[in-house]
Amino acid sequence: MESTSDRIKRWKAAAAIATAIAIPAEGLRQYAYYDPPGILTVCYGSTTQVQKGKKYSLEECRARLDNDMLDAIRAVDRCVPGLPDRVLAAFGDAVYNIGPRIACDTSKSTAARLLKQGRLPEACQELPKWNKANVGGSMVPLPGLTKRRKAEMAICLGDNHANP
Repeated sequence: MESTSDRIKRWKAAAAIATAIAIPAEGLRQYAYYDPPGILTVCYGSTTQVQKGKKYSLEECRARLDNDMLDAIRAVDRCVPGLPDRVLAAFGDAVYNIGPRIACDTSKSTAARLLKQGRLPEACQELPKWNKANVGGSMVPLPGLTKRRKAEMAICLGDNHANP
C-alpha cells in the first residue's frame, strides 16, 4: 500500500514532467484571451476562474499552472491509480489541456478503457487521436494539439528523446 507521502511525491514528479510539456505547448499570456474553441484562458492555458481584463503576474501564472496541473494529475490517479510516472504525466498533461474524459470516461474514451485494463502502451498510442477542438461548431485538428499529443505519447511510451 502506497503511503500518502509517497503518493504526493509521485504526483509531484508526474506534475513536473507534465509541466515540461505544457509550458512550451501553451506559452505564456498574462492577459486573458479566448482559445480556438472560445474558452477564456490565461497564463499557461489556465481556464479556471479567469478574470477578463486582469493582468496576471508571473507568480500568479506559475501558481495557477502548478495547482491546475496537480489537480489534473490527481484526477488521472483517482481514475487509474498507480500508473507509472511517465504515463501519469502524459495523461495528466492531456487532462490539464482537454479535461478528464480522455483518461477517465471509459464509455467515451478508448484510452481510458485501455488504461483501466492495464494496457498502457496501447493507451499511450491513443493520445494522438485527441488532437481536435471544436472550432466554429466543427471538430478540427489543430497543429498545436497534434504536436502536444505526440510529445505526450513519446513520454508515455518512455521515449527518452522526446521533445515536447
